Amino acid sequence: MPRHRARAESRRMRASRFLRRAATLSALWLAGAAAAQDAAPTVCRVKGLKHEVLCGHVTRALDPAQPGGTTVTVHYVVVPAAARHKRADPIFFFAGGPGQSAIALAGSVLPLFQRLNNRRDLVFIDQRGTGRSAPLACDAEDELPLAQRFDAERGRQRLAACLASLRKLPHGDLRQYTTSIAMADADAVRAALGASQINLVGGSYGTRAALDYLRQFPSHVRRIVLDGVAPPDMVLPASMGQDVEAALARLFTDCEQEPSCQARHPRLRAHWQGLLSAAPRPASVVDPLDGRPATVRIDVDLLANAVRGPLYAPGLAAALPFAIDEAAAGRYAALVGLAGVLGGGPRTTRLFEGLHFSVVCAEDAPDAAAPPPSGLGAVYLRPYAALCRDWPRGSVPPTFRDLPTSQVPVLALSGTLDPVTPPRHGERVVKALGPRARHVVVPNAGHGVMAIGCTRELLYRFIDADDEAQALAVDAGCLAHLPRPPAFEPPRPGPSLAGAAR
Repeated sequence: MPRHRARAESRRMRASRFLRRAATLSALWLAGAAAAQDAAPTVCRVKGLKHEVLCGHVTRALDPAQPGGTTVTVHYVVVPAAARHKRADPIFFFAGGPGQSAIALAGSVLPLFQRLNNRRDLVFIDQRGTGRSAPLACDAEDELPLAQRFDAERGRQRLAACLASLRKLPHGDLRQYTTSIAMADADAVRAALGASQINLVGGSYGTRAALDYLRQFPSHVRRIVLDGVAPPDMVLPASMGQDVEAALARLFTDCEQEPSCQARHPRLRAHWQGLLSAAPRPASVVDPLDGRPATVRIDVDLLANAVRGPLYAPGLAAALPFAIDEAAAGRYAALVGLAGVLGGGPRTTRLFEGLHFSVVCAEDAPDAAAPPPSGLGAVYLRPYAALCRDWPRGSVPPTFRDLPTSQVPVLALSGTLDPVTPPRHGERVVKALGPRARHVVVPNAGHGVMAIGCTRELLYRFIDADDEAQALAVDAGCLAHLPRPPAFEPPRPGPSLAGAAR
C-alpha cells in the first residue's frame, strides 16, 4: 500500500476508534446520571457528512405543562472535535426558516466551522417540527405543472389541507411548536451532553432562537454569533415587505449609478412599476424544470416573490435588471425562472411548512391596532393572514420579545443588501444587548454573511478567544470592501460569433 494511502487509512481508523470511545464514555456518563432518560449518542452516518458522527435524542413532553402526556423525540447530531484534549464548550447551530432541519444543513454548514471543530464539538439539533423531530411536513409541489406551482390561491388551499392532516398526527397539537419551547428542548440536549456552557450560532430565524435561548438560560451561554438578525418582535410578513422594497430600491439606485447598467436598463424602475400596474395578465413561458411550454398568470404575488428570492443573494439579484426589462417587453421566462429560487434545492433543505406557520402564526401576528402594511408588505402578509386565522396558536411568554442586557460577548452580522434581515434589525438588537454586543455590517452582502470570504476566520477568532475583550475586538476589516456583482447580461450573438459559425 502506498505510504500516503496508509497514512490516510491510519487516520480514518483513529477517527473511528475515537468516535466509538466517545460514544462509550457518553454512555457510561449518562448511565450514572439520575436525570438521564435517553440513550447515549451512538456512532452513525448522516447524509451530507463524509465521516461518522454521533447521533442522539432527548425525549420531551409535547406540552411542557403536561409532563406525563404525549412525548416527542428531539434528534441531534454531534460532530466530535478532532483534538484529543478538546474544549468543554460545544457550538450549537440553530437553523433558519423557521422550519429548516439543522441536521440536513450540517453538510453545507460544516466547512464554515472546520477550524473551530478542531477543538470543539459541533451540535446540530432538528428543532421539534423539523427533520426527524416530530416532523410537520406538507406535500411538496415539485411535480405540479408550472401554472399550479405559481397559483397563490391554490397554494393557500394546499396549506389549509396540510393543516387538517397535521392536526391528526399523534404530535399534532400545533400550539406546542414555539421558539421558547424549542429552546427548552435545546437546553435538554445541552444537559444530556454534560456541557455547562455552550456557544450559539444562529442564522436568520436561528438568531431569534439564539436570542430566546439567551433570555431563558443566560448562565449556560458563553458566546453568541447572530448572522442576519431576526428579532423576536419584528412581525415577519409585514417587515419583510418594507425590507424587500428597500432592497429593490437599492438595486434600482445602484443600477442608475453604474454606467453600463444604466445604459442597458435606463427605465428599470419604471418598468417594474409598469409590471405591477399591468398585473394580472397571462404569459406564455417555458417551465425551467422540464422545458415544457406553459401559460402562467403573472399576478402581483408572483412578481413579489420573483424579486424576493434572488434579492437574498446579490449574485442572483444581478440578473433582476435583465429579467425585469425582458418582462416589460412581454418576455417573462427569466422572471419566472427567478421566481422559483426560494422553492428550489434539495428536499432536505426546504422548510417544514407546518413548523414554519406554527412559529409565525404564534409569534409574528401583527398588532391589531397597527395600520395594515401597503405595497409588497400587503402581498407578503396576505397568505399568512388567511392561514393564521385557522392555525392553532401557541402561547408566547410575556417576556419573549424582551432583549436582556447580555453578560456574554455577542457578534451580530448584517449585509447591507439583505432583503429580510437588513442592518436596521441588527442595530436595534445590539443596542438593546448592551456593551458586550458588536455589530459588523458587511457592504453589498445579502442574506447570510458567514460563508463570505474571511468571515469563517472572524467567527473562529471570536469564539476561540479566551478573553472577552479580545473576542469583541476581532478585526473585521477584511469584509469592508465587498463589491456588488455587476448586472448580469446574457451573451448575445455578434458578428464574430456569426463568422465563427460559418
